[in-house]
Amino acid sequence: MGTSSSSKGPRAGVPMVPSWVPNVDEAFPTPPPDAAAPQQDPNATPPLPQPPPAASPFTPAPVAPKGRFTSSRLALGKFATSGDKNRMRHGLAHYVRSGYGGSGTATRRFGGTARTAVALYGALSPGDRGMTSLPGGALDTTLLSGRSADEVMNAVVEAVRPIDGTQDAEASRAAIKDALSELLTRFPEAALLDLTEEQRLFAVERYAALDVFRRFQLDIGKVIQDKAPTPKAGLSRLKEVKDYVKETVSAAFRKLAGAATLTTRQVATLTRNALRETFSVFESYLQ
Repeated sequence: MGTSSSSKGPRAGVPMVPSWVPNVDEAFPTPPPDAAAPQQDPNATPPLPQPPPAASPFTPAPVAPKGRFTSSRLALGKFATSGDKNRMRHGLAHYVRSGYGGSGTATRRFGGTARTAVALYGALSPGDRGMTSLPGGALDTTLLSGRSADEVMNAVVEAVRPIDGTQDAEASRAAIKDALSELLTRFPEAALLDLTEEQRLFAVERYAALDVFRRFQLDIGKVIQDKAPTPKAGLSRLKEVKDYVKETVSAAFRKLAGAATLTTRQVATLTRNALRETFSVFESYLQ
């Protein structure tokens, strides 16, 4: 399930947000401000905070300029050579600002990540598995009973992110599998199809972080491998980037998530907001 790290990244002259990337707001729209306010349930999950207004989903995505990743590659090349973490942070800042036109457009680019996060949360929630849990379905607990953890993880991946021929799907499938592996490392007694809310949210959080890292790796990760003094050092530098992305995404989720069980719309909102917060943190290193 590994994705290639030898990609030269997206070229110039194409939309920064490809046409196949879903818009999360269209799938889970925010109710209009003049809608009648429903009766408030004192035990209901409070609404998640909204991010600053972003571009309309109907606004065409900016077209990538020539050399969109040049500044990022220069900073990351110096990081690969020296191990200077400030260079790494500046590389990520340029990756967001120049490579994707800022945190708003970067968040739109990762609309598929938020959509898949919703599907993952549903697949890990007993009441939300839908047809996949019916007899013969991908997540039929009877069929999966007695199967190894690896087999159950593969079944979740197939249910959540089927292959569609895109790099995004390949990267997301690998990120889901890695997130579930990290979940079992963090919670060794966990049963993948009978998780607590804390465990489900950890899986979603970790998936989002790993999907961001894999997109980064496909876009410009090759420069780190090329500029590092040894192949081993290159792998170590990439791991530093991955760990930093995970740390930043985790902090964003902790900042935004509540303690109660979430609805599907709230998972979409939480993931989108956490990604936007993450990209804003990256971009802030240029201020």
